Amino acid sequence: MERKHFLKSLLMGAAAAPALLTACSKEDSVTPSTATTGGTTTTTGGTTSSSCTVAPTETEGPFPTHTPSSYVRSNITDGRTGYAMTAKITITNTNNSCAALAGLLVDIWHCDAEGNYSEYGGTAMQSTSYTNVHFLRGRQTTDSNGQVTFTSIFPGWYSGRATHIHVHVYTASGTSLKVTQIAFPEGTGTALAAVNGYAKTLSGYTYNKSDNVFSDDSAGVQLATVTGSTTAGFALSISLGVPA
Repeated sequence: MERKHFLKSLLMGAAAAPALLTACSKEDSVTPSTATTGGTTTTTGGTTSSSCTVAPTETEGPFPTHTPSSYVRSNITDGRTGYAMTAKITITNTNNSCAALAGLLVDIWHCDAEGNYSEYGGTAMQSTSYTNVHFLRGRQTTDSNGQVTFTSIFPGWYSGRATHIHVHVYTASGTSLKVTQIAFPEGTGTALAAVNGYAKTLSGYTYNKSDNVFSDDSAGVQLATVTGSTTAGFALSISLGVPA
């Protein structure tokens, strides 16, 4: 593991655990649906990585999918309520002028509207237990355009981290090519501002510039484009380069 990412993982373990306990302590009760707030349209986005840059390698933990091959599906919502979101991810080959890569396996996972992950819980890292469910996790195979599309909800957040989506890319035979994370644009007019942290609001939120994963991404390689609204739903898109 590169020294930078090793240090990141140490920082997450040492500093994030107490904060996560606070952020994940809410009961699984009322989570807003797509009809509970206004319909301000957001058009502000990030980049789609046209410079053929390798996506940064990031930590897979602390909540990776236990058996990703069991969740081959495009709709990963699994009953979780929240603002609808589709995520279109394009995988390109940085060893071949960022040509589209077909036939790769792409896993994604993220927290729910309250900041909780499925498959985990009942610990200091996440007090609410969802150990026996598998929401907001899935796997797809890239098409001829190098794309996968998932139907999900807009992620919430938990203490110490900005809103994010985890991504793990494998070859068709299961060899790992890249573990990375996707960041969301911030500020007035963005989807993040419209969602406003769901029930928790954005009080105490960690922004990208202070996040221990995204703070060094000055080129915005991990920053997605997110458009849409709370009423119509959101559309996320990003291109991630891997050396294949």
